[in-house]
Amino acid sequence: MSYLRFHFTRRRAVLIAGLAALPALAQGDFPDKPIKLIVPFASGGSTDLVARVLAEGLRKTLGQPVVVDNRGGAGGMLGTEAVAQAAPDGYTLGMATVSTMTVNPVLYPKSEATNARIEPLVNLVSMPSVWMVHPSMGVKDFQGLVAAIRAQPGHFSAAVPGVGSLGQLMVESFNETLGLKLGNVPYRGSGPALNDALAGVVQVMPDQLPSALPHIKAGKLLPVVQAGLRRAPELPEVPTFKELGHVELNDLGISWFGLILPARTPAPVARTLRQAALQAVQLPEVVARLGQMGVSPVAGSEQDLPSLITSQLRRNRAIVQRAGLRIE
Repeated sequence: MSYLRFHFTRRRAVLIAGLAALPALAQGDFPDKPIKLIVPFASGGSTDLVARVLAEGLRKTLGQPVVVDNRGGAGGMLGTEAVAQAAPDGYTLGMATVSTMTVNPVLYPKSEATNARIEPLVNLVSMPSVWMVHPSMGVKDFQGLVAAIRAQPGHFSAAVPGVGSLGQLMVESFNETLGLKLGNVPYRGSGPALNDALAGVVQVMPDQLPSALPHIKAGKLLPVVQAGLRRAPELPEVPTFKELGHVELNDLGISWFGLILPARTPAPVARTLRQAALQAVQLPEVVARLGQMGVSPVAGSEQDLPSLITSQLRRNRAIVQRAGLRIE
């Protein structure tokens, strides 16, 4: 073999070997720049609060900054659409919530189409919710709340974090179950809804415990009932819907947060992110901060979030049909 032919053959072999090694090299180097975490609601709500704790945990397990990007609007659909449109390279994550994954698709064909272009990654945490009233309403417990609404049908209203949100579904189911007429006032996220609830503009608000708890502790809002597997340690005197005989309302009020990716994200990248996320929610400092908000890590796996979404879509579709909920 001539020198030139030998040299060419050797260079070609080296080139082929190098090309074959590129995917493994890229996979091994991921991530090598900051990652964006899209929160589909305004800042100040439970989704945002939990996302910021998770972002700090992910920074430690991934070794790169994780930047929270709030994209509120349209009941979480704008932020979810932003995830669907992002490059499927692992550098854009999104927060998955009960509302965005299992309520919006029941109510909006556009949301269903958007969710077909994302990939559920992993479920990470669960949390109870709590129904609160403004002190000016003169209500101190669940029985008092029901009596007040029944005495003045349509007079009182509840603040919810968006049209088609879990909060709206909770209020509709509350009305349907108990035969009441409590108004439903949608806002652009839990933060703005809380602001009006604190000001007494609306008298009632169902909310997840992380964003509700500081205002309960300050005495600005009064808890009357909660939804959870058991009474939250932070609210030992407040009964659950289950204790009061309303199992469906209780199940509906237990929230969860997970992560989603754009569809077609490479499996090795998704696997890296999933493992990092599961490790992040087990970090002692993350567990402690979540615990202060009444949030508990869950033992998630690759199959958990898709199956959870499927089962709750079925449940929520039935609730919407029974309540006759229509979005104008």
